[in-house]
Amino acid sequence: MSPKRCRLFTLLALALTSGPAAAGFITFSAAGLNAAAITPTVTSFRAAVGAPNNANNPGPLPSGRREINWDGGGAATTSSPTPFNGFQNIRGASFSTPGTGFLQATPAGLDTFFGRGDALYDTIFEPFSPQRVFTPVGSTITDATFFIPGSGGTVPASVSAFGVIFSDVDTNSVTSLELFDEDGDSLGTFFAPGIGGNQTFSFLGLQADAGERIGRARITSGNVALNGTSTGDDQVAMDDFIFAEPAKLPEPATVLLMAVALAGLLLTRKNNA
Repeated sequence: MSPKRCRLFTLLALALTSGPAAAGFITFSAAGLNAAAITPTVTSFRAAVGAPNNANNPGPLPSGRREINWDGGGAATTSSPTPFNGFQNIRGASFSTPGTGFLQATPAGLDTFFGRGDALYDTIFEPFSPQRVFTPVGSTITDATFFIPGSGGTVPASVSAFGVIFSDVDTNSVTSLELFDEDGDSLGTFFAPGIGGNQTFSFLGLQADAGERIGRARITSGNVALNGTSTGDDQVAMDDFIFAEPAKLPEPATVLLMAVALAGLLLTRKNNA
């Protein structure tokens, strides 16, 4: 049976329920003047998502999490195209942007890349895990999609939790995570907390609490892309990404069987009422 027909059966089953299911997430949020200020919240998020850190081990694995800290390789600055698939196979995440690509760089390396003689980024950004931060080039948008680690990007996946550490978020209503389910429908937009000053840290982590699955996460980091000419209202860099172990998307036939079973159960309950 076609995926479209499977989806129709699923929608039929959902229509028989008493009301729509709302997306729900447990929010882990903190901002501070140094890394120590947000570390307890980051630690709590890691614990909630689960141990161990599965590093580069092939999946699917039954539990644990994946992390990316952008510090491997040793170079002060590394540029990557879009999509950036360097972590697709080993960690199960691929990144794309409407801009021209991505940078993994020290704050001083950002100044060099963008030709800033004022050393601006070396004074406003600080890595949470030394030495590099992460940013799209020519955009403030980063889209993360998920795959089974070890599958070479051939097996799409979803996760139950996703979090990002940010550097120098000044305002409360700009930097955000918008989460999407496996069908591409938005599960909501959530904002990272801001704090005044330079070389500050913010963290936003979201964990599903009602069975939601995240198929894509859109990160908006600030309201002006990093560049060589303007400081902008709120330029923001990113550091560590933390997310739950990617799990394989359900097969269309499995979704159909679940939908039919649910529809039959609901009809039986109505007939016996």
